[in-house]
Amino acid sequence: MPRFYRIARLGILIWLSVVILGAFSFGGAGLNIPRIPLLEHTARNLYFHVPMWFTMMAITALSAWHAFRMLSTHSQIADIRSRSAALVAVAFGVLGLVTGSVWAHYTWYEGTNIWWNFDPKQTMAAAQVLIYGAYFALRGALDDPEKRARIAAVYNLFAFVTVPFLLYVLPRQMESLHPGAEGNPAFSEITHPMMRLVFYPAVLGFIGLAWILYTQRVRLAAARARLDSLEGAIPA
Repeated sequence: MPRFYRIARLGILIWLSVVILGAFSFGGAGLNIPRIPLLEHTARNLYFHVPMWFTMMAITALSAWHAFRMLSTHSQIADIRSRSAALVAVAFGVLGLVTGSVWAHYTWYEGTNIWWNFDPKQTMAAAQVLIYGAYFALRGALDDPEKRARIAAVYNLFAFVTVPFLLYVLPRQMESLHPGAEGNPAFSEITHPMMRLVFYPAVLGFIGLAWILYTQRVRLAAARARLDSLEGAIPA
């Protein structure tokens, strides 16, 4: 493992640990959040739920870039990188849905059994995760490696085009309980500036964590591909 990677990984993990401590810090550390009507202390989920979607968008961009490189160069490693990034993006998308569902339950639907109400932003976020889930279903349906890589790369680029519309543009044009939607103030207008001291580092920290997971997936997939090629070269 390269020394730079080890140092970068350690730095990211330390950074994220500090962020988590800041997120749950109470009085005495100077990071205690203001009491926000309705949200109260559940507002701390801002440091987790929202960064999940920032991270998903960043990693889908990385996946699309390597999909483009695969179509341009027909490189196997580019296909591996594109697939690995898409897998990490789906994982963070699922975490975004889960943290959002829990947050909604304990704020908008407190005292009820409601965990999901098909709010436009919830629905479109779920659709986005399903679009990338279909990417892996498509890959699994194709046996020829070259054909699979090409078709999956084209689909990946299509999927990435939908990301800004489903996760940002369209939900803001519809009535929704989410901040920033039509008729609602942006989250920056209802939260205290002090929260940004944790929020922005949290975004960077979770993107860094996604990079760690992505690079590990790439290394594992590349090792498996080399092993398969060696096994294929050995006479039966």
